[in-house]
Amino acid sequence: MSKLSLIQQSSFIVEDEESMVEFGGKLAETLLVGAIITLNGDLGAGKTTLSRGMLHRLGHSGAVKSPTYTIVEPYQLDIGSVYHFDLYRVNHPQELDYIGFTDYLAEASLSLIEWPERGHGYLDDTDMGIEIEHLTSGRRVSVSAQTDRGGAMLAGLRKITDCQ
Repeated sequence: MSKLSLIQQSSFIVEDEESMVEFGGKLAETLLVGAIITLNGDLGAGKTTLSRGMLHRLGHSGAVKSPTYTIVEPYQLDIGSVYHFDLYRVNHPQELDYIGFTDYLAEASLSLIEWPERGHGYLDDTDMGIEIEHLTSGRRVSVSAQTDRGGAMLAGLRKITDCQ
């Protein structure tokens, strides 16, 4: 995976929960196998809601719960193994060794990681970073590509959302 020499970024305004799920579905349409996506934002910003939209578009038909207490929720989908992480309860990045974090990343077809700053040092090769900010009405979703794979996914997202 090669790093981009210049990080690419786009921002999108998402009006409500339904729109966040829809946005997640559009993002799922652009996914490339092996992608590692980080999700940043305050509590209640919509990280798990965005993940739900992605997982549903990828074929998961059940509930999508926040993995706050389990740290990881695995999904076996048509694209392969998808792991949804929530590192909120991780106090020190080395705790990730105990759950085999790097093994999960190595075998995943997709990794969605909430609260990635708690995994400092373990997430140097992420493809895409998503920042969700509260607005007076709705959310701003800023998507940055950090690798060539992330750049290709962002280009696809721009195309299907008519955003340049």
